[in-house]
Amino acid sequence: MLVELMVENYAVIEHIRVRFHPGLNLLTGETGSGKSIVVDALNLLFGGRSSPEMVRTGATRARIAGIFETGESPALRAVLEQAGAEPEDGEVLVEREILPTGKSRAFLCSRPVTASLLRDLAPFLGDIHGQHDQQSLFSPAAQLEILDAFGDHSALREEVRDLYRRWRACVQEMGDLDRAEQEKLRLSDLWSFQKREIEAAALRPAEEAELEQERLVLKNVTRLEEAANAAYAALYDSPSSAEAQLRLALRRLEDLARIDPALAETAESIRPAIIAVEEAAHTLRGYLSRLEADPARLEAVEARLAVLDKLKRKYGGNVEQILAYWNDISARLEALEHSAERRNKLAAEKEKLEERLRQAAGALSAGRKETAGRLEKAVVAELKALAMERTVFRVEFSTAAWSETGADAVCFLVSPNAGEEPRLLEKVASGGEISRIALALKACAKAPAPVAGVRTLVFDEIDSGIGGRAGEAVGRRLKQIATSNQVLCVTHLPQVAAFADHHYSVSKREVRGRTITEIEELNGEARTREIGRMLSGARVTPEALRHAEQLIRLSQAR
Repeated sequence: MLVELMVENYAVIEHIRVRFHPGLNLLTGETGSGKSIVVDALNLLFGGRSSPEMVRTGATRARIAGIFETGESPALRAVLEQAGAEPEDGEVLVEREILPTGKSRAFLCSRPVTASLLRDLAPFLGDIHGQHDQQSLFSPAAQLEILDAFGDHSALREEVRDLYRRWRACVQEMGDLDRAEQEKLRLSDLWSFQKREIEAAALRPAEEAELEQERLVLKNVTRLEEAANAAYAALYDSPSSAEAQLRLALRRLEDLARIDPALAETAESIRPAIIAVEEAAHTLRGYLSRLEADPARLEAVEARLAVLDKLKRKYGGNVEQILAYWNDISARLEALEHSAERRNKLAAEKEKLEERLRQAAGALSAGRKETAGRLEKAVVAELKALAMERTVFRVEFSTAAWSETGADAVCFLVSPNAGEEPRLLEKVASGGEISRIALALKACAKAPAPVAGVRTLVFDEIDSGIGGRAGEAVGRRLKQIATSNQVLCVTHLPQVAAFADHHYSVSKREVRGRTITEIEELNGEARTREIGRMLSGARVTPEALRHAEQLIRLSQAR
């Protein structure tokens, strides 16, 4: 149940804060005063779409907040736990902020959530029925939803949806396999050749770098030999070599150390240098012994690198990518070998799912047909209470292709006048009749199974296109619905407004050159005057006031 609604900088609303109550809460006001804007703001709390024009001109953001009483429901607790939200004293705070760009943020119990989560929460809080929803009654899909809601077929419908999706996935995968089969067969010869070609090359991941280094050495043998011999001679193999000069320096320092021991340490420091030079010379001698021109080996290395270059041009930029391609085509060839086996498994699974889907869809169809009779009686009874006593209402079935909703197509047929054959709703019903049929269907519809507690039902001009006795009947029915639900209703009919448990006036006025919308709860004389205005217009006559008082008395007496 909606306890309090706060709206800031939304359209022409600068700031309103209004408390609502159990029972029938009615909003009235002159055309253009902003009555439906309140409903639109409430729709945002139920996860509706935001847009830039919702933000009041010059404001940095619009904000809508609602405090709702929550009933006890395990499903509701699951939604709240998913959001990390904890009710306080049995109430939750739902908020939306809209920026001038149209983007929005949502909050639940002051914690950021998604608009999608608010849509999941909405069935537990309330339901909005506006003039757009009346047009949606013409949709066969919407009519099927109404029938299933009335019959509480949610479990069977969920089973059908799950089976259909699984069956459809099998059909789609089998089709994909069939469409790909010829292409794969065409490519299999190519893949097999490529696989053999790569395997014949016997690639190693680091091979290319090793070969390029070997080629560099083989191409520069003469230069390497000359430079290495020169380095060897400079280190060891001549009277002026580094080794000979170091040994000469060592002998002289040893002679001097006999005179001055302070030079002994310096002399000893030369020994490691001599050893290092000897080791370097030994290494160079070994290197020179291995270094030789080998045209045959160079040719082999060049040929191997040419093989690698050819494979790189065909299969990847380096050896690692070539090997990755080999893994890929190997997997594809293996999958091709097993595709027939996979298709056979899919065909068997599809056959099982078809049988289960046929049974589930049949059970759902049987349940719907039983429900249709009860819905017809319930709607006719509601329409009698709404001054459409002679209306005939029928639910017509036809077989449809399998879908997530089963194998049924339904349409609602109606005959508002005696002696006429029932026809499609949109073909025969006037605007006022559609409004009352919509209310009758809404009155018959059940809340979702997991919902418990008092919900908020919002009707935006459900009485559009009617007046007089029909308006009085609508008001009486709204009053009855409000005994078990909180009802918020925007109305233009004084006959409906007279039934209010709580009456709110929505008005516009200009402040400092800007239009603002205000909401005020009316009682006593103020309420009588508002209903009088609805009866007579801007100039409220004494006769209109007397008529308003009479309407209020009569509504309370019923």
